[in-house]
Amino acid sequence: MPSTAIQSINYDPATRTLSVWFVPSGNRYDYDDVPPQTYAAFRKASSKGRFLNAFIRDRYSYHLVEQSQSG
Repeated sequence: MPSTAIQSINYDPATRTLSVWFVPSGNRYDYDDVPPQTYAAFRKASSKGRFLNAFIRDRYSYHLVEQSQSG
């Protein structure tokens, strides 16, 4: 998943939790109650960072789950 802002993403359909690991910090944030269709569109987006800013960041509650020791 090439992105300058996002290292990787994961989605748990059972809890509708979207996990996002950021570059360069490596920090992981979980976004709550994200619909499966939003995750699918996120995966297909040509710019993951732009999609996150436009459709996820200010629309879903989130919290820092894991802070990288190297970041």
